[in-house]
Amino acid sequence: MKVKALNSDGKGLALAILKGVVAGLCVALVGILIFAFLLRFTSIPDSVISPVNQVIKGVSIFFGVFFGMKKHKNMGLLSGLLIGVLFTITAFLVFSILDGAFVFDKTFLSDIIFGGILGAICGIICVNLKKI
Repeated sequence: MKVKALNSDGKGLALAILKGVVAGLCVALVGILIFAFLLRFTSIPDSVISPVNQVIKGVSIFFGVFFGMKKHKNMGLLSGLLIGVLFTITAFLVFSILDGAFVFDKTFLSDIIFGGILGAICGIICVNLKKI
């Protein structure tokens, strides 16, 4: 009996993480499209692109963790960490396919670390918001 309960909870958690990654990707795609539209029709300097991309990633990870952890009240640190890391890797793959080039460098590694840390922090926040 206990084994089934653990397996079903594990499947639920895995599904929550998958939902979080997909929700984060949707937010990222919308954010990037809006920003690309703004770049096209305004004279935003190139120096703004990198910081805005980081903000879009951060907001996407937050919404992904918030959406993914909506029904789970525990394991916020681990779940958020996984959502952040998996979101970063999946977003890298999706945007690399759209760009037509895969570039593995120090920036990708720092993005994974950034995504994991931010996801873990957001996971802790989202789990504790439900207790209030």
